[in-house]
Amino acid sequence: MARGWESKSVEIQQELSDEARSNRMPPPASPDERERMLRKESLESTRQRVLADLERATHPRHRQQLYEGLAHLESEIARLG
Repeated sequence: MARGWESKSVEIQQELSDEARSNRMPPPASPDERERMLRKESLESTRQRVLADLERATHPRHRQQLYEGLAHLESEIARLG
């Protein structure tokens, strides 16, 4: 009985893996497009860190610097589309 459950589990895992593979987006067409996507991901990651820092910041000047950095990051992300 355990062997039957085991084979079903493996079968289900393989099906899920196949579905996940088929749902993935194809890789970007060009090296430039890949570079743009990596740059955008990096900027979005940095934006999340700045937002977290902003939640903890208490000094007005530090908060102002974070807001300015956030504005710059958001404009760069928008530019990359």
